[in-house]
Amino acid sequence: RVVGPASLVAWFMQYSVMGLAFQFFDHALSKALGVKPVWYGEELMLPPPSKEEQTPSPSQSDPAYRVKSTLKTILAPVLAGSLESTVANRAEVQRYFGPAKFASIETKLAWSSPLSRLCAPAFLSNAMRNVIMCNTSFIITPITYKLYYPQEKKSKSSLFWYGMGMNFAGNAVAITQQALWGRALDYCAENGGRNIKYGEVIRNSLKKEGMSAFFTVPKWGSRILMNAPVQGSLPWFYNNVLPLGEGTVLGAARWVVCSMSKGNQTAFDSADSNPGARSYS
Repeated sequence: RVVGPASLVAWFMQYSVMGLAFQFFDHALSKALGVKPVWYGEELMLPPPSKEEQTPSPSQSDPAYRVKSTLKTILAPVLAGSLESTVANRAEVQRYFGPAKFASIETKLAWSSPLSRLCAPAFLSNAMRNVIMCNTSFIITPITYKLYYPQEKKSKSSLFWYGMGMNFAGNAVAITQQALWGRALDYCAENGGRNIKYGEVIRNSLKKEGMSAFFTVPKWGSRILMNAPVQGSLPWFYNNVLPLGEGTVLGAARWVVCSMSKGNQTAFDSADSNPGARSYS
């Protein structure tokens, strides 16, 4: 038995976490840096900006603005993909080895850092795979669809199939990291458990099998068949389904925050009106 409780939680959460995390980081970084977020929801169905609209304003033509916009575009998928790996990688490693063998390897590694134990072995290659697919789903797909897809053919259906096609292309790169993840774990398991040296893993793999160690058509096909139904539909879900409940969720969140604020203020005012109820040290 190689599937533990953590695996079930990870399967349910990992794809939803990526979309939620990307939206949070994209908007938070955009607000912090004073730049525009990535096009989202109904914005994708609108015509691309005209030449006049594409002409940057004085603030947007400033080199500092462009640097900040580029930095945000790089950081948002990196942070979102890393968060997804934090949620899922430990469960995936447990599923790869099985609970008993994984526990034995962890004992041999003797990691004292709680963060290392949370992330688990081969976190870097797992995160790189997720960063690649996050870029594919939430950066490349919406931007190219908005700017270059024929306006008269834009629809929820065409976005669904366009996202599927872009997923095929993204996975051509992501499978190299998936293969590295598996080979890194095999390296980690040798002699009962040892720390991963990615340079050594890559050199040994290329020496034995060449590029086929990281990319073959069957690997690409199996990865697509495994992920396409869920991951390929992410751009469609993120831009067409998620916005439907967004207003309700945000409204409920604002109500909770306001209620808590009012409750705290009422308690504070009550304490002010009854000084004897306070205790002083």
